[in-house]
Amino acid sequence: MPPYAGPSPPSHGFSPKKSDPNIITINVGGHLFQTTPQTLALAGPKSLLSSLSNTPSYPSEDICIPFIDRDPDLFSILLSLLRTGNLPSKAKTFDIQDLISEADFYNLQPLLISSLSNPSQFDAFNLEKSAILHLNGRDSPSAVATTPYGSVHVAHGSKITSFDWSLRRKSTILTQFAAIDSLLAISPLIAAAGATDFSGLQILDLERGFVKETLSWENQTRSSSTVQAIGASPEFLFTSFESGRRNSNSIMVFDLSSGSSFQPIAEIGRGEIYGAELDTAIPATKLEWVPGYNLLMASGSHGGPSGLVGNIRLWDIRSTNVAWELKERIDCFSDVTVSNDLNSIFKVGVNSGEVFMADLRKLSSEDPWICLGDVRKVGGGVGKKEGSGCRIGSNGTQVFCTKGGDLEMWSEVLMGPTPRFSKDDGKVFRRNVMGRVKDMGGCRITHMGFGGNRMVLARKDQQAVEVWQSSASRV
Repeated sequence: MPPYAGPSPPSHGFSPKKSDPNIITINVGGHLFQTTPQTLALAGPKSLLSSLSNTPSYPSEDICIPFIDRDPDLFSILLSLLRTGNLPSKAKTFDIQDLISEADFYNLQPLLISSLSNPSQFDAFNLEKSAILHLNGRDSPSAVATTPYGSVHVAHGSKITSFDWSLRRKSTILTQFAAIDSLLAISPLIAAAGATDFSGLQILDLERGFVKETLSWENQTRSSSTVQAIGASPEFLFTSFESGRRNSNSIMVFDLSSGSSFQPIAEIGRGEIYGAELDTAIPATKLEWVPGYNLLMASGSHGGPSGLVGNIRLWDIRSTNVAWELKERIDCFSDVTVSNDLNSIFKVGVNSGEVFMADLRKLSSEDPWICLGDVRKVGGGVGKKEGSGCRIGSNGTQVFCTKGGDLEMWSEVLMGPTPRFSKDDGKVFRRNVMGRVKDMGGCRITHMGFGGNRMVLARKDQQAVEVWQSSASRV
């Protein structure tokens, strides 16, 4: 039974005269709070508070006030959350675990999660390292996955360690893989995992620690099919497979809209290697969905006798045709990402180490890249591989690029309106080196992810991951 009862006398000095159906009075731990039925209804039908939204404040001359035997100070924080949708500034004076426990009691955790992990609170210019999440064992992170709710999943060795949205609760499961190379969070408790040396894409229940389903690709050689990359849209799960003999590859599209079942609905990009022409079928090692264009970006590279070569393709899922393709041979990318908000593809050159941009609205078969960094390094650094190991990713209107142990952020500078007949409608970007001096440097950054209002970084040879947040978004 919930710890609230019937009549309770009002606090000293409180003496209402008549009933008001638009005001609800609640006694929490001896303190009286007044609010409206509409505010309490925002708690949702499963909440204790929602059941009080139909209780009149004073049904008669006798005062009848529901009593809840809980902490009134914590209740005031949650009531403010209901009223405004955001936590008040005084919430910073409370321990986050106390707020979580109180939200669990009132069944307000979804609202608290939404407030604490709101992507609108991602202040890229004020990000600071706020927490270090330690992993069990000696293995370094091999893949990182985040969710919009702010939870974090980390693959290390044969294990996956999950941290919930509060980053306080940690659980670890053991998988069948010797090492996990690809990891994607489908929901807070369901993940897709794959390895480059173990057949099949496994759908894992992270709460109970078992394999729900194994998805595979039937290739012509009937050999095993290993996973090279995983991506997703709201409706589809994308998986890049390569045959065990490494002479063919494909991207499979699975249905996510059916709930628990992952039915294959399309195959795109099947490639076959013929003779010594290794670059005729480079498997996609990165998959990113572009929602504004309904396209899937697939990219991959391969090192051969002539150096590093790669390709970038934009796939139309409905027709399973390539909407645009670019083959990279000169200053091929070390990594590539796409930003829906900026309508652009970004890469970091493996030779120059500089960041380049290609406008999605003006793509052509010719070289679409515009160097955002030092153009003097382009073409002159062949063989230096200054961008080797660099990673690039986007979140909102910012692009993040790792350089060894440091992290750069590229942001668009908003310019004034261009003249009506001007042909110069190009974008201007500026680079910012992120973090305080004590936060950066050291081991090379190997992985990064974004979820809610957080950025997560993993470093080489470290048995932990870093969580970065702006000070304004931390409780």
